[in-house]
Formats: sequence, C-alpha cells, structure tokens
Amino acid sequence: MSDVQARGGEFPHTILLLTRAGERIATAPFWEAERHRIEGVARGDVVEVAGSVGLYRGRPQLQVDSLRPLLPEAIAWDELLPSVGPVTAYWESLDQWRAALTAPRLAAVLGLFYDDPNFRARYQRCPASLAGHHAALGGLLLHTVEVAVLTQELARLYPTADPELLLAGALLHDIGKLEAYRWERGFGSTEAGSAIGHVVLGALLLERRIRAAPAPPCTEAELLLLQHLVLSHHGRLEFGAPVVPMTLEAELLHHADLASARGAAMDAALREPANFPDGAPVSARPLWQLDHRKVWRGKSDWGRAADLRMRLGRRGHRGAPVAASPVPPGSGLR
Repeated sequence: MSDVQARGGEFPHTILLLTRAGERIATAPFWEAERHRIEGVARGDVVEVAGSVGLYRGRPQLQVDSLRPLLPEAIAWDELLPSVGPVTAYWESLDQWRAALTAPRLAAVLGLFYDDPNFRARYQRCPASLAGHHAALGGLLLHTVEVAVLTQELARLYPTADPELLLAGALLHDIGKLEAYRWERGFGSTEAGSAIGHVVLGALLLERRIRAAPAPPCTEAELLLLQHLVLSHHGRLEFGAPVVPMTLEAELLHHADLASARGAAMDAALREPANFPDGAPVSARPLWQLDHRKVWRGKSDWGRAADLRMRLGRRGHRGAPVAASPVPPGSGLR
C-alpha cells in the first residue's frame, strides 16, 4: 500500500511510502522529470513494485525499477495488512473470565455482545487503532485482553474496587471501534468514526443493545455505571473523553487502557530499526505515537551473562536455561 508525499523546494520531488504487513520503506525520490512514472498513484492505492534496496542517510530506501497499480480483485488484503496472528488463545482467556463471573446481570450484558457470532467475527479482525497502538488485524482483541489482565491486577491492589465491573469495563470500553473503523481494504475511519468518535459510539452501542434485549439484562443505574466506564476511559477531556473518571473502577480502567496502549507503542518504537539510523541508541527524531518523545534503547544485562557463564562453567552444562514469560496469577492467560 502506498502513501504519496509531494515535496517542494528548490528541487521538487515525490516520495512513496510503501507498507506491507506493518513493514515500511520509502522510495528514492521521483523528480519532476519522472513524475509520469507515478501518475495516478494516490494514497491508499496498492501497487506492485520491483527495485533494489539501498541506504540513504542510514535508512533503507527503495530504488524503483517498475511500478504498477493493482486492481482490487487482484489484492490479497490479509497479506498486506499487519496482523497479531492467531487469536484462539485470546478468545479462550476472555471466555474463561466471562464464565467465572458471579454477577448474573454483568454476565448477561457481556453476553449480548460476546455470545453474538457476528460481533466476535468482526471484533477479532478490528484494529485497536489506525496507525498507533495495536494497529493490526486482531489488534482490538489483543488490546482488550491486555486491558483485562491489567485491571484485574489493579483490583488486587484496591480491594474496594469491583473486579468484575472492571472486567466488564475492559471488555466493553472499545466496542465503539467496530463502528468507528473499517479494515476490509486497509485501515480507515468510517463516517460515524470521524463525526462522533469511538468513545461516544461505544456508549450508544451499549445502550442500543441493552434496549433491544427481550428482557432488561441490568437496571438503569447499572447501565449508567457501564456507560460511565466507556465514556471516561480516555481519562481527560483533551484526550477525547466526554467525561473524566468519577469512580474507582473508571480511574483504574483508564490507567489500564493507557498502559496497554503506551506499552505497545513504546515496544513497537524500540523494535523499529528505522527509528535508529546507524544503530544509534537514541531515536533520530521524536515520535508522534509517543507524544513527540524520543526513545532510548537503554539496556544492560546487569552482569547476568557473566554470572550465567560462570555457573554453567562450574556445572559443565552446554545449554542455557530458558525462563517462561511471567503471567499474572489468575489472569487466565496461558
């Protein structure tokens, strides 16, 4: 997929930014005399490109030999768009948490969504953002699971918080993205997403489903509690929250959502080689995904490698032990 960047100045030129499954590379400039080669190519078009990769100022750059737009019927969209991969484990965890709920009305509200096969089919493909955190097919489901794990750990620190209400908030807070985003042929905003935004769309979707249920799954006061979680989860008005958190559960949900989003954005930024030309430890420029901060690959083994070599030498072992990634107790993740 392509993004077209026209640049002026003394030597006007155009650069294409090409992406495939989350990998990005910029082309060498198309100067004014070469503009006919990319005539008709617009942002979001899918093109077939052949060329050679070199380095320019420490960054990979594609010298294009040939380029042609592809017709929609010839495009394998799932191969072009980034993806989180298999999602079965995420669904297993989420459904285990729902099955363990002791509050029947909370379980009934969640069932309006998560027992619906059409909702599940769309939810497991929706991205969590269009270009920021978890911007991938399945990203919304992964983000939801992360937020759920974080809320349950936070609930352990604050015994007065209702952990099941927090879990419901985690599973409902971003449902509006199903109506705010499109992902069939690239990621983009729907008309409703642009006009209203996913936060308000989520609160409206929640109310519609509850009103349409044959029997009310919860009380009016309980609906208000759930809508407050959805509407306040961005935390601050300037970040798109119509209201700020006013309950303990809303406050904890906001921070869990932020931790998942910022953690994913920071992890992706640190793993992106293009941010660190010539292997520099600090990114070459501030990154918009992280509030225009630079990022730093500050690392140390803290003596672990030397200690491991010494211990292995004493034992006469040739292989190194492998530790499993820690999972919060009781999270349901495997």
